[in-house]
Amino acid sequence: MIVATTVDEVRRTVRAWKREGLTVGLVPTMGYLHEGHASLVDAAVAACDRVVASDFVNPTQFGPGEDLESYPRDFDHDCALLEEHGCSMVFHPSVDEMYPDGGGKTDTYVEILNDMPKQLCGKTRPIHFRGVCTVVSKLFNIVTPDKAFFGQKDAQQLAVIRKMVRDMSYGIEIVGCPIVREEDGLAKSSRNTYLSDEEREAALVLSKAVFLGQKLVEDGETDATKIVAAMTDLIQAEPLARIDYVEAVDGLTMAPVTTVEPPVLFAMAVYIGTTRLIDNFLVEA
Repeated sequence: MIVATTVDEVRRTVRAWKREGLTVGLVPTMGYLHEGHASLVDAAVAACDRVVASDFVNPTQFGPGEDLESYPRDFDHDCALLEEHGCSMVFHPSVDEMYPDGGGKTDTYVEILNDMPKQLCGKTRPIHFRGVCTVVSKLFNIVTPDKAFFGQKDAQQLAVIRKMVRDMSYGIEIVGCPIVREEDGLAKSSRNTYLSDEEREAALVLSKAVFLGQKLVEDGETDATKIVAAMTDLIQAEPLARIDYVEAVDGLTMAPVTTVEPPVLFAMAVYIGTTRLIDNFLVEA
């Protein structure tokens, strides 16, 4: 596996691959990889001739007081996992390589100006999706992939990226991959490492709320507000949980909905202690 740290090295390598007629997949990550990331790499390896994974904690998507400095990092572990799963190249740039103006800042951003990035996570993280769109746009320009792979756990991010790709005519296929869970149901997340043993047990309330919501839909409930209320009640019964949001939204636009008319996304963000975790499920046609 190639370990690249510069934009030029990635571009030279990808150009050589494409001269051979090979297809290229991209898996953008912020590192500290787990089985969820591995599933994205597996999907990319199955669909493309060569796979590039980025390993970069992107400063422009973190707001003041968020966990940019403490975000977990273990590049050696990441490389071992990527190589084991057949990744062709990992792009591990410095902050200055990605943002040459210095200080992890830029004068140029890519931003969706409608209400989509203002919903759900955007209500309390107002600059987050501007940073996501900017760094993903840069990665698309650097790697020029045929396909890019993102996890359904970050459902709002996936919807935002899909809209950006349509609006900007990137011509890249965006592939959404299913949520990967622990055996007890907790969605895989790099931030799970922040949890104490007690908090780890309490965090199961998120997946329990997901499974409750799914059961209500399967049983024929069509009032999204009732499903949200039931999920909210379950979470609020956990003393260590503090809800940021539990909402039902259109799965494409992120606009709030009151009835279950596919595609509907039931999404949540919940603090367990000081750790903010997200989870969701999508009701499709």
